[in-house]
This record gives sequence, structure tokens and C-alpha cells, in this order.
Amino acid sequence: ESLTMTFTVLDYSIFALLLVLSSAIGLFYALSGNRQRTVQEFLLANRNMGCLPVALSLLATFQSAVAILGVPSEIYRFGTEYWFLGCSYFLGLLIPAHVFIPVFYRLRITSTYEYLELRFNKTVRIFGTITFIFQMVIYMGVVLYAPALALNAVTGFDLWSAVLTMGLVCTLYTTLGGLKAVIWTDVFQTLVMLAGQLAVIVVGAGRVGGMAHVWHLAEREGKISGIDLDPDPFQRHTFWTLAVGGIFMMLSLYGVNQAQVQRY
Repeated sequence: ESLTMTFTVLDYSIFALLLVLSSAIGLFYALSGNRQRTVQEFLLANRNMGCLPVALSLLATFQSAVAILGVPSEIYRFGTEYWFLGCSYFLGLLIPAHVFIPVFYRLRITSTYEYLELRFNKTVRIFGTITFIFQMVIYMGVVLYAPALALNAVTGFDLWSAVLTMGLVCTLYTTLGGLKAVIWTDVFQTLVMLAGQLAVIVVGAGRVGGMAHVWHLAEREGKISGIDLDPDPFQRHTFWTLAVGGIFMMLSLYGVNQAQVQRY
């Protein structure tokens, strides 16, 4: 069976539909409500979104193509040790929920950098902002490049056209519809991603003869890892680097990252 995948008309239609619907959500919020005239509406969705869409949006923010393409290949090549990063989510999300968010929310700030100015001074705020912009520009580059690369591999779709198309669509719905549009496109995209991942697992496992067979093969190749308690920080993955290092990573992503704080 050939391993090269080719897009059919159906695949292209779904891909186009994804981009069109995302843009349509932006257009809808640009033309409804107060039409994104106030900072409160544009940046904070008027503070009147429901719990579920915001939760799904928080989930989607850092669930990019990098994670969806990178984590499976990481585990495929180096084994299941990486799974222990999941442990860090418990503390890494409980701490922001009980320590960071209440403070930000009570201060009614629009950005985390306002807090830096309140707590320290204007210089610290500006440095914080510049660092964040620098980090996000690099991150966005990788996040747009990864799906474009995957798309290029299965469709022969030009790499830079794909980067440009996705970048433009995202910029379009964000600038037109503000945070409301961003949250609802996130909800839509989260559901698409979950459906896609489920489909890959079900179809993939079905094709090789079931989940048990997948597990058996991984075990035979020595890919199923136990808990590695080696304290050496130079190991690729250990329980300590993933669980403890992961907590700090979660704090940076879910505690103070502007992309998340704005949604809180």
C-alpha cells in the first residue's frame, strides 16, 4: 500500500470550508453587537462569554500544529516517557487558577503588563511587553510553518502560499471580530482538531489490527517507558524534567501568558 497521501476534492472542500467558516465568524462579530467599537468589546469580548467557549478557547490557544504533529512523532521515536508531562498539568493549572487569576481578575486589567506597571514601574512593563512580542512572533512563525509543511507534503500546495493563506485568515477574523470571534473560532477549531485526532486513532488502530496490537508492537520495540527517576538533567526525558519542569512551563503558559490571561 503506497504511503503517499493525496488530497481528493472532498479534502480540499473541507480545508476551504475550515478557512471560510473561520473568516465568517469574524465577519459576523464585526457586523453584530457594538461592532467592536470599544476596547472592552474588542479585547475582552465585553466580559460576557460563557464558561464552555472560554474553556475550549484556552485549550485551543497552545494546542497548535506543533503539538499535534510534534508530540506523536516524539513518542513514536523516543517512547512514551513524554506522557509524564501530563502530570504537570494538575499543579501547573491549579496554581494559576487559585493564585494568578484571582489577582488579575480583581484588578480588572486588560493585560498582564498592566500588573507589572502597578507592581513595579513603567520600564518593567515595557520590557515585559517587548519580551512577550518577541516570543510570540517566533512562536507564530513555527506554528504557521508546521501545518504549511504538512499541507505541502500531502497536497503539493506551495509552502509559502499556505503560510500566507492561514496567516491572512487568522489576521482577518481577529481584526474584524475581536476576542469574541477569536473565542468562537477556537471552539470550532478545537472540535475539528478533536474529531481529527479521534479519526486518526480509530482508523489508524483499525488498519494495523487494533489498539492491543499497537501496544504490543510498541512494547516489542522498547517504546513503552516506565517511570525514569534518574536525576541527571542531561537525559532527554525523565520524570523530574517533565513533571517539575512541566509545572514551570505551565505557569508561564497558563499563569502569565497574555494569550491566556486575556481570555481569563
